[in-house]
Amino acid sequence: MRHLSDDGRIITIGSVNADRAPFPGGAVYSMTKAALQGLVRGLARDLGPRGITVNNIQPGPTANDRMPADSPAAARLTEQMALPRLGTPDEIGAMVCYLTGSDARFITGTTLTIDGGFTA
Repeated sequence: MRHLSDDGRIITIGSVNADRAPFPGGAVYSMTKAALQGLVRGLARDLGPRGITVNNIQPGPTANDRMPADSPAAARLTEQMALPRLGTPDEIGAMVCYLTGSDARFITGTTLTIDGGFTA
C-alpha cells in the first residue's frame, strides 16, 4: 500500500457467489468472494485519509472462453436472470472504468453487483 499514490484506486473483482451459492460444492469459492467484501470495507477505512478509494465489483454470469453465450451452461443460467442473457467482459470493464474515473471519487468501501438480475 505504501507504493500506491494518494488519490489512487483499488478495485477487486469478486463474484455474486459471495451472496448466493447456487451450486453444491461451492462453499469455499463463495467464502473467498465474501472475504473480499470485508477486505474492501476495511481497506477503505485504512486508505480513505489518503484519498484512495477501494471497491469490489461482483459480476454475475458473464460470457467468456469457458462459458460461451451459446453454451448449455449459459442457457441454464439465463433462465434464472431478470435480463435473459449473460453479461459481457466489456460491461464488467465499463464498471471498472467508471470506478477509476473522477465521477466515482466519493464511492469507497462498497460492493457493486453487475449481474443482469441474477441475484434479484
